[in-house]
This record gives sequence, C-alpha cells and structure tokens, in this order.
Amino acid sequence: MGTYAERDRERWVREDPAHKRADRDDFARDRARLIHSASLRRLSAKTQVVQPGSDDFTRNRLTHSLEVAQIGREFGAALGCNADVVDTACLAHDLGHPPYGHNGEVALDAIARDIGGFEGNAQTLRILTRLDAKRFHPDGRPAGLNLTRASLDASSKYPWVRGESPTPTRKFGVYAADLPVFEWFRQGASAGDRCLEAEVMDWSDDVAYSVHDVEDAIASFRIDPRALHTAGDMTAVYEIARESYAPDLGTDVLEAALERLLATGTIPTAYAGTRADLAALKDMTSRLVGRFVLGVEQATRARHGAGPLTRYVANLVVPDEIRAECSVLKAVAAHFVMFADERVAVMGGQRDIVDHLVGCYLADPGRLDPDLQADFADASDDAGRLRVIVDQVASLTDGRATTLSRLWES
Repeated sequence: MGTYAERDRERWVREDPAHKRADRDDFARDRARLIHSASLRRLSAKTQVVQPGSDDFTRNRLTHSLEVAQIGREFGAALGCNADVVDTACLAHDLGHPPYGHNGEVALDAIARDIGGFEGNAQTLRILTRLDAKRFHPDGRPAGLNLTRASLDASSKYPWVRGESPTPTRKFGVYAADLPVFEWFRQGASAGDRCLEAEVMDWSDDVAYSVHDVEDAIASFRIDPRALHTAGDMTAVYEIARESYAPDLGTDVLEAALERLLATGTIPTAYAGTRADLAALKDMTSRLVGRFVLGVEQATRARHGAGPLTRYVANLVVPDEIRAECSVLKAVAAHFVMFADERVAVMGGQRDIVDHLVGCYLADPGRLDPDLQADFADASDDAGRLRVIVDQVASLTDGRATTLSRLWES
C-alpha cells in the first residue's frame, strides 16, 4: 500500500467508466463531491469556538475546515502525498460535528450510550458513506458521496471502533453498523494504523485550531495578549494542556514551549483592534502556522528521507517541542474562551436543547427530514430508530436546533 494503487481508487459503488470524464482524476472528483455536499455547507452555521453569528471576525466550522484544507494541501504535497486526497480529508474532518460543537457531541453521546454512543469522527464516516446523497448501491442502499478508498482512509482520523484504540482515548471512528464500508477501505491496513494522509490532515487540524483560536480570541477581545506574557496567568493553562492535550509532557516542558513562542516576537503584547494590530495578529498566525508545519516536515524528512511519502510507507514525525508549543496554544483558547464563565453558562442550556429535540423526534417521527423518515421506517428495532434520530439532530445547525426547540416547546 505504498503508492496510490488502482484498488485505492476504487469506489464503494463501482461506477461505469463511460460516465467518467477522461480529463479528471478520481481524487479530484472526491474533492469536488465534498465541496458541493450539503454537510459541508451546514458547517457554516456550526460552532467552532464561539457560536456562529456572535462575531463578524471569528471562525465557524466551515471557515476552519477551509483553512485546514489549505494548510493540509500544501503540507501534504510537500511530502509527496496526493494533494486532492489530503484536501478531501481536511474538508471532511469535521462533517460529523453536531450543533454546539463538542458540547453537543457530549449530549448526543449520553443519549446514544446504549446503541454505541456518538462520536463526531464516526459520524463523519456515516455521512460520507451513507447519509449525504450522491450514489446508491444496486440494491437501493445509500452509498453517500461514494468516495475512493484512499480518500475515505485519509478521512479516518481514528480508524477503530469504540474501545479498540491502540492508545487510551475516548475517540473512535466507526459505529458497528458502518463496519462493512470501514473494512472495505481498510483492507490491507494494520489495525489502528493511520495512513500518512490522515496524519497530515490531523496535524493540519491541530495547527489550524491551535493558532486560529488564539487569533480569534484576541481579535474578539476574549483574551488580553498581555496574559500570555504574565507567568501567573498561565498556571491554569499548563494544567489544561497536560490534562487535555499532552499528558505525557511535564509542566516545565510546556513552560519552555511558551517561552520559545514568546521569544519569536510574533505574539503581541497588546491589542486595541486597530488595522496595525490586526496586521500584527495575522502575521503571528502566518508565522506560527509556518513554524509548526515546517518543523514537522523537516522531522519527517529527516527520518524517512527524500522522495514521495504516501499511504503506509511513512509516519508523520511531530517533535515533542513542537507538540508542546501547539498544546500550549490549544490550552490558551480552552482556558480563556471555551471554559470561560460566560461560555460555561450557556452550555447546560445547549445540552438541554439537544435532549429536547431527541425527545420531540421520538414522540413524532413525522418531524424528521424526508430522507431520514425513510431510514426511520426501514429501521428494524428501537436501537436503529434511535440512531436515525441521532443522525437527524447531529445534522442540525446551531440556529436550526435552537429554533426548532423553541417552536416545539410544549
């Protein structure tokens, strides 16, 4: 599986070659299908860090995904990966996120605990191979966007079922009901191993949100950048970094990581929202993204040498120093924005909305979208029917979820 072999270009549904345009690569077609999908469009109204519409500057899930794709495409191409495969994986990586971001994910996981749980990455696979409408199997079963093996494998950030991860994590990438397509595109891969393109996508995501979330937080005055230059203000940040992002790294390593970042001179010491301040903030973003990507590219090349690196011939090498720097920035956004009092105050209400919507759909399945009404009718048991309702709620944008919950209040 070292190169893009013919079987890596096969699709879940074999398409008539006569219908293919001779001047268009299969992987480029995968990317086009993602760009034109309903699921990608919905990300424009789903929470990244703060709710969409609360600020004219901050990112939503769609703009975040586009930026991840831009980083991943160039990064992957520099390593020799097919740029379209990486681009497709980056565009797809957040499709499964429900309304209200990770908060909605927690609520749906609790609701679905008896049917295999809910995980945004497993939901992404379900969308790509079943829920988003593009192709059907000859027997009438939906085939989702009908992407190639390589694109599906690259989109699989956590290629295992719940509880079977190679290292301890609550993350997983496939529900039991979707194992047939998972096993199809994973043929020849070792259990738990990720292809290089998936690792490129994952690191591009880490780089994008670690840097961009801090940029957004400073630009929206949720973070005073002076706090990053004040040792006492960062104690809680190091704790979050160790608990959530880098449990194997000591506080001294994280402190040294922030010192290196500050020494670059890219992180502003003040911010008032002037055009010059905005330009300095953008310069910070560009330089930090370049620092994190180039450092990993050089480390990967140092281990694996020159020439194209694709699929399973190499693994991405992320040095601990760079991982520590990235983890500190993630923790900065988490501490000052995601765990801020004003954010925590609304999270309980958001989970209540998710619970309420599930109850409403259970009580009246006629409220389901027409495509999911058919899935509900075809489900053979209560577990299958609940999964359809979870699919429905997970598909909602933040705004639609809030509106429907208010409309259906008894």
